[in-house]
Amino acid sequence: MTLWNGSYPFYPGANACFPFDTSRAVIVTIFLSILVMFIVILPGIRGRGRLFWFLRLVLGLFVGAVVLTVQFTRDWETGWVQANTSYKSFSPVQVNTAIGLHIGLAGVNITLRGNPVNQINETINYNEHFPWNFGADYDRSYSEGLEKGLPSPILYVAEKFSTQSPCAVHRQYRIAGHYASLTLWLAFCTWLISILLFSMSVLLYGGHMLLLTATLILFSLLFFFTARNTPRCPIQFGPVSLRTDYGESFWLTLATGLLCLLLGLGVIILNSVQPEKLKLIFSLDKSSEEEVWDKSCLPAEPSCSAQDTLVVPLGELCQVTATQL
Repeated sequence: MTLWNGSYPFYPGANACFPFDTSRAVIVTIFLSILVMFIVILPGIRGRGRLFWFLRLVLGLFVGAVVLTVQFTRDWETGWVQANTSYKSFSPVQVNTAIGLHIGLAGVNITLRGNPVNQINETINYNEHFPWNFGADYDRSYSEGLEKGLPSPILYVAEKFSTQSPCAVHRQYRIAGHYASLTLWLAFCTWLISILLFSMSVLLYGGHMLLLTATLILFSLLFFFTARNTPRCPIQFGPVSLRTDYGESFWLTLATGLLCLLLGLGVIILNSVQPEKLKLIFSLDKSSEEEVWDKSCLPAEPSCSAQDTLVVPLGELCQVTATQL
């Protein structure tokens, strides 16, 4: 096979990798804009209620942003391996590359990065996505990758997750991703309801909705956990194998679920044990603030020293002085 312009014929150049995930960037931008908008009106809140209001705002937006963002992330399960492997089919050329596998709820991402990036007169920097969500055909995406002539390591890893693979992991990951995504959408809805209930000062039911949100988030993790712990074929590259572990999205979702669980339990317990403190946290106890405001509006009373001062007439003072003399 001859070279043409320094590259192999019939194979297109490497796909340009976008520097970041656009879905995550859009969601984070929206929630940060909401946060900035509410921070602008923060100075208009009096007293210590300002701090409690700010904490409620940050925690509420954090939970909503995480639940919505992890729907579109592709790092629920990740793994990397450094290996010397063939670059193209039917070619003896070996390249030193880092191969990454990133599994999300809607599909799998396979990354191939050369070390160095420029080898054999090519730029080895690939990031291919193979979806399995509703309306997507994983096998068709894999066939399109074969037609485009993607590098052999990417096709080898992608073949492990196809429906025709003897590994038989495609169905488990696809169903687990669907159920996890569904429960996360339900958790996002219950989070919105809890925010609405707290804004209407229905604190007890807001705490119950937070508990329901935490339960749904933890159930989504359970669905993904069952898929990951199914027997899988090894992904071998010579003497080394590609192994995966839970990624950032999994641990972030777990932390958010536990946070919602603690907040929901805290609201319910405080409502039954010390409801006055709960009202103070949600800025519903206005009695103390009104007393302070009323006292500040009253005219100042004369001090005790001013009331107790004796006023002696000038004539009596002169008589006392003459008697002493």
